[in-house]
Amino acid sequence: MAAPPTDSFKDLQTNITETKAQSTTTNGNPQSRGPSPNRGASVPDNETKGDAYMSQKTWLSEQGIDKSKWVKLKKLSHMRYQHEDLNQITAFLRDFGMKVVKKTDTERWFGGYGPDQYVYYVREGPRKFLGGAFEVESHEELEKIVTTHKDRIQTNGIEEMSSAPGGGNLLTILDPEGFPLNFIHGQQPPPPKSMPDKLIVNDESTKPRQRQFQRFRPGPAAVHKLGHFGLVSDQFPTLKEWYTQNFNIVPSDMLYVEQPDGTRKEVAMFAHLDRGQDLVDHHTIFLSTLTPDSSIPEPHVHHCSFEVHDFDTQALGHQWLAEKGYRNVWGVGRHILGSQVFDYWWDTSKFMVEHYADGDLVNEDTVIGYEPAEHEGLAVWGPDVPAEFLH
Repeated sequence: MAAPPTDSFKDLQTNITETKAQSTTTNGNPQSRGPSPNRGASVPDNETKGDAYMSQKTWLSEQGIDKSKWVKLKKLSHMRYQHEDLNQITAFLRDFGMKVVKKTDTERWFGGYGPDQYVYYVREGPRKFLGGAFEVESHEELEKIVTTHKDRIQTNGIEEMSSAPGGGNLLTILDPEGFPLNFIHGQQPPPPKSMPDKLIVNDESTKPRQRQFQRFRPGPAAVHKLGHFGLVSDQFPTLKEWYTQNFNIVPSDMLYVEQPDGTRKEVAMFAHLDRGQDLVDHHTIFLSTLTPDSSIPEPHVHHCSFEVHDFDTQALGHQWLAEKGYRNVWGVGRHILGSQVFDYWWDTSKFMVEHYADGDLVNEDTVIGYEPAEHEGLAVWGPDVPAEFLH
């Protein structure tokens, strides 16, 4: 790891609210001034890293990763869960901003207004995490998984999703921790869907919104797409190596803790899909270490996260869920890593789900950050992070 690429972001990283500058009056008596106002800026990606960073190319070389052996993932498609009460989870997901695309007596598919047939699949049964689903580039990539990971396959080979909207093929394997991991290909795209209008916003110097008033209608925060999901494991080093060696998954940020001997132990990874120069979400998957004080003592899914239109949409969705009596976990606030505005909730089976807006985009030129794993570094603003979020 090297030194930060630039110091130009230091001022914004300083806690200027707590710093009081001293000045001297004409009569020689010291006098303090009030706290400086807060500041924000949209800063180039490679200027925001902490005390260390590394290029993706260097990291891949140091890890000994052969990109030709990767299974090429195109995007994150949908989440898969099992819930005991289909009616309860259906009511929640509708209030969360999804629509029922198709249902049977034992299965349901929920969609958003984005380019996917569906973003959430639920099967009736005891509470269970069934894994995230990635779309792969070709059918040959599915066959590559069958050959490379034949001892991990959970489906009957490559299965046809005959009842799912859009059809396609599905393959499920287990990762080294035992988490299900799904891959799909051949799904037909849905018809084009309408997009929300973009708000015109006035600031103190630019006033493009002239004789147009901001008006809103209460309701759920409509979901656009699935953005990411996270896993908590007691085999973090093994999972980090397995995911990055076998798939085009590359860190955006690595978190560490200081050891008594002065060394740094990696404990979490925010990772994106390597699509070359194409811009992708800052993280599509994150892996975190299971801590001894976790309220859930075994490896588990942490949460899955869905993109919404903008901050107002998110705030209205928060209000809607609160009025319906659902339980908020944490939010609304803004993260540091990924930058997105967040809002976390428990669903009716106590799986954590998130709304987010305004997330970062990266590509192969974005350097990998290396930061301390501290609770204070989770958010720029928002409520204090609750203990249950850190499970």
